Amino acid sequence: MADLRMTAEQQRLNDARNLGTPWRKWGPYLSERQWGTVREDYSPNGDAWGYFTHDQARSRAYHWGEDGLAGVSDEKQLLCFSLALWNGKDPILKERLFGLTNSESNHGEDVKEYYFYIDSTPTHSYMKYLYKYPQAAYPYLDLVSTGRRRSRYEMEYELLDTGIFNDDRYFDVFVEYAKQSPEDTLILITVFNRGPEPAEINVLPTLWFRNTWTWWPGSPKPSVKQITGKEGYTIISASHPQLGERYLYCAGDNALLFTENETNNERIFGSPNQSPYVKDGINEYVVHRNKSAVNPERKGTKCAANYALTIKGGQSATIRLRLSDLAPAAIGDPFLRFGETMQSRQREADDFYRSITPERLSPDEARVMRQGFSGMLWSKQYFAFDVIKWLKEHGVDAMLPGAGTMRNSDWFHMVNEHVISMPDKWEYPWYASWDLAFHTIALSGVDVDFAKEQLGLVLQEFFLHPTGQIPAYEWNFSDVNPPVHAWASIFLYRTEQAMRGEGDLEMLKRSFSKLLLNFSWWVNRKDRFGKNVFEGGFLGLDNIGVFDRSAPLPTGGNLEQADGTAWMSMFCQNMLEISTELAAHDKFFEDMAIKFADHFLLIAHAMNQVGPEGMWDEEDGFYYDVLRFPDGSAKRLKVRSMVGLLPLCATTVIEPWQRQAVPRVAEVMSERLKHMPQLMQSIHPTGPGHLGYGGRGMAALVGPDRLRRILSRMLDENEFLSPYGIRALSRYHSEHPYVLDLGGNQYKVNYLPAESDTGMFGGNSNWRGPIWMPVNVLLIRALMSFYLYYGDNFKIECPTGSGKQMNLFEVAREISRRLAAIFLRDKSGRRPVYGGTEKFQTDPYWKDYILFYEYFHGDNGAGLGASHQTGWTGLVARLIQFFGRLEATQFLTVGKVGAFSAKPETTASRSAA
Repeated sequence: MADLRMTAEQQRLNDARNLGTPWRKWGPYLSERQWGTVREDYSPNGDAWGYFTHDQARSRAYHWGEDGLAGVSDEKQLLCFSLALWNGKDPILKERLFGLTNSESNHGEDVKEYYFYIDSTPTHSYMKYLYKYPQAAYPYLDLVSTGRRRSRYEMEYELLDTGIFNDDRYFDVFVEYAKQSPEDTLILITVFNRGPEPAEINVLPTLWFRNTWTWWPGSPKPSVKQITGKEGYTIISASHPQLGERYLYCAGDNALLFTENETNNERIFGSPNQSPYVKDGINEYVVHRNKSAVNPERKGTKCAANYALTIKGGQSATIRLRLSDLAPAAIGDPFLRFGETMQSRQREADDFYRSITPERLSPDEARVMRQGFSGMLWSKQYFAFDVIKWLKEHGVDAMLPGAGTMRNSDWFHMVNEHVISMPDKWEYPWYASWDLAFHTIALSGVDVDFAKEQLGLVLQEFFLHPTGQIPAYEWNFSDVNPPVHAWASIFLYRTEQAMRGEGDLEMLKRSFSKLLLNFSWWVNRKDRFGKNVFEGGFLGLDNIGVFDRSAPLPTGGNLEQADGTAWMSMFCQNMLEISTELAAHDKFFEDMAIKFADHFLLIAHAMNQVGPEGMWDEEDGFYYDVLRFPDGSAKRLKVRSMVGLLPLCATTVIEPWQRQAVPRVAEVMSERLKHMPQLMQSIHPTGPGHLGYGGRGMAALVGPDRLRRILSRMLDENEFLSPYGIRALSRYHSEHPYVLDLGGNQYKVNYLPAESDTGMFGGNSNWRGPIWMPVNVLLIRALMSFYLYYGDNFKIECPTGSGKQMNLFEVAREISRRLAAIFLRDKSGRRPVYGGTEKFQTDPYWKDYILFYEYFHGDNGAGLGASHQTGWTGLVARLIQFFGRLEATQFLTVGKVGAFSAKPETTASRSAA
């Protein structure tokens, strides 16, 4: 019997999991930028941005995916729906979001639009999106020319800076989706004229098929056509051999425009078109009044309903549509209960978020949390990439010698065609492996089933390399991202355990077997000399180093990385915890637990060696990368950065029940330490005589003395502790830049709290001072783990020098509070994320719509980088939810560690997972 307290959305999630009801089949799976991607690049020199430009996108059929404005599609992206707009002044229809390429902007690629993911449920039963469309001609040329002129030392030139939104002469275009059933979606478009005078706008809801027939010979061509409807609405029929029949019902007696989703060869290549009706035909008809550009027979593979509206100042107009599998004979009046259903789904979305929102949260905290989760859910995208086919289309046979010179040619096994959580569907419309792991942590707050599915993707045979390497990202799958998937796996297992009373053992087993391959790849490829000291290159931290850590060193030799070695130590701990969990059900895994306990001890010993060549600097009380010269000599690169804080994250609590589940592991480790007592000196004290609160043990790289010394820097507001979280680089380097002189060349690192002043890794992200959400979350996890071990027996000044003593839970909560403060209104009613942008700070139509940027100014919290990277910045929603729950239930009373239970079934014991 169903739980009467279960919300309608939770029931849909249950039906999707238990009955296979395809509630997630249709969703926001369109990209927001398909042009300029590696998949669409067939240039001889790998210039993806230059080969397929925004200017070409309206006329050129894509190969691997589709993009659109506020769009949705089925999970295979066969049939797509999105919005096109025209204000009567733009040179082109607004069919997709515009932004600057890497060469056009002073800080790397940057979308130049204002749009917001306001709401979404996990099954997309209700979604809401807002796009702000200027009434004057969009300043395409001004944005490009000004962006190119500005130096890296200047701020980016934004759309608001052009004056295009002055006097509020713009439209707010809201798009809402509400599912009547898994295959039947109501669409409501509401257009507000925020300006003082009447203004005209063409709204063109557009339906089209992804072009598969051109690229895959023999594929049947689908079709859309107009069919007879009743008075008051028009009907578009869409027929596809795989998808079947679908119908778009359009309220009103509007014109329907039809063309083909095929390249305008004449415009792009100067060659004849096979058909007079091409991809940009609707644009030609509306903007240039070219009536011959659309098919008078009202059929094709792309169509739009043309709503020509005049809206008075301060007024609005609405458009109703319905995309359904129900034929006209079966549906009756398609809009009979339209408003009732739309309101019902909205109420159900409210009920769902109310059920997952801690009662103690303020309305503003609840708003930020909901928009953060909604942004995560809107950031799903269908990603198709058959690498061997792509290589063949470049004239490269991946199986022949010499193919390795082509981008991603070592990844010819990859066939990706999945809905994947994206970092940002415009700036980064491709998955990145460590981003994706963090996405699953955030997504677990709303949809743990989808989170588990996502985490398993990159471990599948069509993603994971035969060598065991996890693909990094589309631009270079062979780059190296931090190994965080094992942590995410055990986190999701514990999350589900807390939610449902039991974890998914089968998922854990599958993940463990593939992660074994990945661990072996790391050991064999990134421990160059077999010393248990790891490299890895940039490891997602872009320009954090003195020089590009993914390129050959200017000195020759190699770099022993504190972060790479810390990541591997954490990987060992995660695999130890997973194998221990599995061994509790199957003793076969005991040997694996022993293996990873051994690895952890050896890595800790290598990393924590004392002396001038070790990573730990006793004088500074900090970890640094070590530059190893060809002659074997070494030099610490004494940059106080996140690289030196990450060893804190290699920290895992060992519960008494875990030791009891695998007693042989403890016995073997005890024997090992008797024979090699120096190993014990390299780790946090643990085992008999060193048990913490509740009999807990601890696997950690840093002991109490080093912990205190590192934290004294991390919590110093003149170093790492910002009012808005932990900086990626110490503010110490503002007045004391680190300078390395090598052969007359100087390499310098100084504190840059905002954008990067170098072109390293494209120059569009910066780790030399700003605040990054994912590593902050890992530091919070580490502090929670230490608190589970120490309780109130370990306190530290926070902030350093303040005289205020905190236990480590309080420190974790304080950092979380500062991170959340980036987005929340302060005492003056301003949101730090928006800095000095007055429109966002004070305008009632802007100030409550939240953007979740890629990273944040190290001193004032202003958003920087990609503006819609809810992908991992959405973690702030999980933090708000997590700490809100702890305090709302009084599960954790600060200063009373006894509120925690060591029993495996309790939330507390796995809160630091």
